[in-house]
Amino acid sequence: MLHGLVTSGTVAGALSRTVMGATLASMSSTDDHYVLFTREACEARERQALSSLGVLSAESRGRAVVEERDALRTEFQRDRDRILHSTAFRRLIGKTQVFISDAGDHYRVRLTHSLEVSQIARSIARALRLNEDLCEALALAHDLGHAPFGHVGGDVLDELMRAHGGFEHNHQSLRLVERLEVRSPGHAGLNLTYEVRESIVKHKRPFTGPEYAAYNPQEGPCLEAQVVDFADGIAYNSHDVDDALRSGLLDEAAMSEVDLWRLAREHALARSPGAAGRILQHKTVASLITLQVSDLVHATLANLNASGVRSLQDVRAHQNSLVGFSAERAVQEKQLRAFLHRRFYTHYKVCRMRSRARVIVAGLFQTLHENPRLLPPRYQQIAAEEGLHRAIADYIAGMTDRYAQKEYTLLLQPGQASLEP
Repeated sequence: MLHGLVTSGTVAGALSRTVMGATLASMSSTDDHYVLFTREACEARERQALSSLGVLSAESRGRAVVEERDALRTEFQRDRDRILHSTAFRRLIGKTQVFISDAGDHYRVRLTHSLEVSQIARSIARALRLNEDLCEALALAHDLGHAPFGHVGGDVLDELMRAHGGFEHNHQSLRLVERLEVRSPGHAGLNLTYEVRESIVKHKRPFTGPEYAAYNPQEGPCLEAQVVDFADGIAYNSHDVDDALRSGLLDEAAMSEVDLWRLAREHALARSPGAAGRILQHKTVASLITLQVSDLVHATLANLNASGVRSLQDVRAHQNSLVGFSAERAVQEKQLRAFLHRRFYTHYKVCRMRSRARVIVAGLFQTLHENPRLLPPRYQQIAAEEGLHRAIADYIAGMTDRYAQKEYTLLLQPGQASLEP
């Protein structure tokens, strides 16, 4: 068995309780019966409880601007909180997953998706004894750079930016936390730790380009970053199915074509024999997540044991992802993705929403390019420093669906919108 990894839930639970008890006992005094759990105690718990492959917050490579450490929170907990309180994170409530925001109140948006990714990633990290706080920070930050209107908004920006560095949402997320969010008079960005910034941008090898220069492009991502990548896929596959069923664009008959859905339905019925209708759909979606998470944890554990990695340095030196599904589950997951693309993402009603979004984003970009004085002063400053195209991309990428539609009406359909802020 790989050193530091525990496969038994009972043993893991006992270890967790022992570590917590030992840590608290070491902090007790004869005068106090209630103990303050400080940053140092959190760091001590990490050293005792995490796998040798996990990232310890006390051993972070630090921040671009050195800061005094917090008395209560670890470095990754501080990062999570900064992301959670950022303007970019709040905007995710108005950014689409698949359905444009005015399609209904119950469909996923980037904010709810990020929270769901966080829950899944933490569950995986806990099972593998990786750093849950780092996973949570990464999950909350992973979609910050998305443009409005789902992937189509980013696709349009990338086309329009092709000769000017392109547009890619992971790179934009890094740009947001390093440049565009301003929370301190002394520096731009959120001043997050190296590990969070590195993990935001490192997704697909090879890591070539200016965005990677400061992040040791010869090194692979930590396991926590790999976990969040897979948690993202598990979340959006499962919840896009749920949204498609809710909308009526897919039904049970269509879903029966998908092997993983049939397995999930059997799993749900075995645990909830009386479930039917929409309740059964909810239970099946939950089982879809459970089956993928369980397989990922066990397959990853097998990968780690077979790979010979023994340290974080070994993980970074490895040329391929160490986190992944079993061969059988990977085939099933690929089938589910292909099915969603064929039957949902290219459904004519979704295509109509995408077409509408394309018109709005392209129209805004062209209008702002023709008359840069329409940009807010902050983005005029970015244009002076980094070029007009990049400033326009930053401005549009930061918009919610609703705000983009409002700006389009204001600038391209005068007489139908108010000039009031």
